[in-house]
Amino acid sequence: MELANLSVLLVWGAATALAIALIAFAVDLSRLSGAKVDARDAARTKERVGVAAGGPGDVPGLVDGADAPTAVSGPGLVSRKLAGIGMSLSWLAAALLLVAIVLRGIAAGRTPWANMYEFALVGTFVAVAVFVGVNTRRDVRFLGAFVSGLSVLFLVLAQEKFFVEAMGVQPALQKYWLVLHVGVAIVATGIFTVAFVTSVLQLLRDSRDNGSAVLGSRHWGWLDHTPTPSSLESLSFRLNSVAFVLWTFTLIGGAIWAEDAWGRYWGWDPKEVWSFIVWVVYAAYLHARTTRGWSGSRAAWFVVAGYACVLFNFTGVNLIFNGKHSYSGL
Repeated sequence: MELANLSVLLVWGAATALAIALIAFAVDLSRLSGAKVDARDAARTKERVGVAAGGPGDVPGLVDGADAPTAVSGPGLVSRKLAGIGMSLSWLAAALLLVAIVLRGIAAGRTPWANMYEFALVGTFVAVAVFVGVNTRRDVRFLGAFVSGLSVLFLVLAQEKFFVEAMGVQPALQKYWLVLHVGVAIVATGIFTVAFVTSVLQLLRDSRDNGSAVLGSRHWGWLDHTPTPSSLESLSFRLNSVAFVLWTFTLIGGAIWAEDAWGRYWGWDPKEVWSFIVWVVYAAYLHARTTRGWSGSRAAWFVVAGYACVLFNFTGVNLIFNGKHSYSGL
């Protein structure tokens, strides 16, 4: 039990690191909001008064859109040190969660994803790991406040509402399919989470670009520092494509495991039905985008709907319905 208690402490440590990261990312975005507007105001003022050479001048380093260089000095431009701190804390949180998950598995004597509590821990770890991993290839720090915010929410809910003591599992779960079927489902859920955040940002940026009265205000100026809606849509599509393949394997593996454990591949269990609904929604999204030309906000709302189904499959199905998956909490 000492290892289990240490695992709990590490989870709280990861949640604390992510909460501080959330603050750092949020303040960074706030500073970007002011910086973008201030730089525009400076540009307009310079155009009105002219320069010594007698013509309208440009503000050095001012670039519209997501490519605005905010890490150098100049009128209205700010440092991104806070975003760097947020990334470092995200790496720390991922490491703490990984150790917590390993210790949980050792304490329980099995793979540490056999109930809702452990699913939440590992799913959150995957989401954070995907975020920091993608950031090594391209700058996605604009996702930081949202990924860290969701991660803190998931971890606190796991600790306060889903927590169960580390122990063994029932014979039906003592199969290698627990590692494959549930493990792959968790990885898919973590990737779906990051894709969902990306699509939400796409909707916000698209609304601002189209003249939204609310999102067009100064306080939402940080959206100008995110990639274009089309770039965000492309990133979300790639993430969802990977997660969809994994979710397909989850359904196939679950059917094989069900036949081995219960003597049938499909039994209309609530978890089976909602897992299939998730698959159908994302399959429709991928089909509509690749063959029907659906793009922009329509595609983004499809992703939001799909992730809502994922969340309901994880929480609502487990808490509302009774089925063969109820004993595991999965």
